[in-house]
Amino acid sequence: MSKPVNNYIKYTGIAFQMVVIIGVFTFIGYELDTRAAHATMWVTAILSLIGVFISLYLVIKSLKD
Repeated sequence: MSKPVNNYIKYTGIAFQMVVIIGVFTFIGYELDTRAAHATMWVTAILSLIGVFISLYLVIKSLKD
């Protein structure tokens, strides 16, 4: 019975980690774009994609273990 609960906690933690990483990178990109007064939010787009790739890398790495 303990095994499904541990898996649930593990996968919930992974999802929360993904949300935090993507959110932090997007927030940093947004702040940089607004402070530089860019018309197009390129820094936000680039940093959010970097956050997605980092979070996917960490998910794949943790699922292998």
